[in-house]
Amino acid sequence: MAKGWQVAGGGRAIEVPPERLAGWFARFADGHGGAVATEATSAELRVTAADGATATATVPFGPFEALSVEKLVAHALRPRTVALLLVRRGGHSVGIARDGRIEVSRTDRHLVQGRSAAGGWSQQRFARRRAGQARHALQDAAKDAFEVLVPRLSEVDAVVLGGDRRALDELRGDRRLAPLFARAEPCVLEVGEPSRAVLEEAAVRALSVLITLHDG
Repeated sequence: MAKGWQVAGGGRAIEVPPERLAGWFARFADGHGGAVATEATSAELRVTAADGATATATVPFGPFEALSVEKLVAHALRPRTVALLLVRRGGHSVGIARDGRIEVSRTDRHLVQGRSAAGGWSQQRFARRRAGQARHALQDAAKDAFEVLVPRLSEVDAVVLGGDRRALDELRGDRRLAPLFARAEPCVLEVGEPSRAVLEEAAVRALSVLITLHDG
């Protein structure tokens, strides 16, 4: 089984690359007494095992009627071009990836100071300076996303977001980026401080299928 993380409400989530998906479901069934039921919607596919364990795959690049594991695997394996927007307060990285490989990108870092433990006027000045740094960082992120990603939206199959959700929500307010966010996948990648290396990793992860596991 692949490494994963705990999710709210119990269970564990993992990301499975498309080329490993068929084998992963086969091992899941073998490890839990066999698969006894498969349920599907346009957004997810759930396999229930004999011992009651379930594996629920979120269908990427949907909606898609993934009525079987085989159809889900075929859907996940299709070649795709993806626009990536990774943002945190201190930096951003944007790029276009074809089949998991970055073709064009732009990355930038900004100083956004941490919180101050001081009080009084000093703390207020520090907070204003920090807010200004964060605002400029997001403005630069919006500029790069508009210049690198928006002109290429006609070339991509989907948009994948990653990073700090509050920073991404602030970028949603930029009207220039409305076409970009309109194409965004619902899942947001958890990533570290954006860099070229983080962007390359995200390009591969963007093609993976998110599976949530629950024990019987």
